[in-house]
Amino acid sequence: MIAYIGIGANLGQARANVEDALLRLAALPATDLLARSSLWKTAPVDAAGDDYINAVACLDTALAPDALLTQLQAIELAHGRERPYRNAPRTLDLDILLYGEQRIDSAALTVPHPRMHERAFVLAPLAEIAPDAVIAGIGAVAALLPALAGQAIERLD
Repeated sequence: MIAYIGIGANLGQARANVEDALLRLAALPATDLLARSSLWKTAPVDAAGDDYINAVACLDTALAPDALLTQLQAIELAHGRERPYRNAPRTLDLDILLYGEQRIDSAALTVPHPRMHERAFVLAPLAEIAPDAVIAGIGAVAALLPALAGQAIERLD
């Protein structure tokens, strides 16, 4: 299954945490890292704190969605991730953005990731590695991105 993972950090060594997350994603069981976006710097959305470093990774995985989520949360915990409140600053955040064309709505996981279509820090790196990607029930990433032109985002590499 092709899955896209959103990666973000704005506490500690944010850039190093994002780079390490990419290495750990490539080492997941039954999973291959097919592509990774550039790193992008963005201001927090609906939150305060330092700027974020963001990226998106494309995985080919045999892990079921819940098993993939468990693996992502283990990587977050290895980086000291805490969840004191919604949209709190974080050492590392890993989100399943898309899992094939599946729609998942469980207590633990919602795919496509809610509000991803409203976030330049998700769509810009996603469009970089998957310009033809479609968010189920929402639309094509390339068609959605222009509406987010007012959100500050800077490609770092």
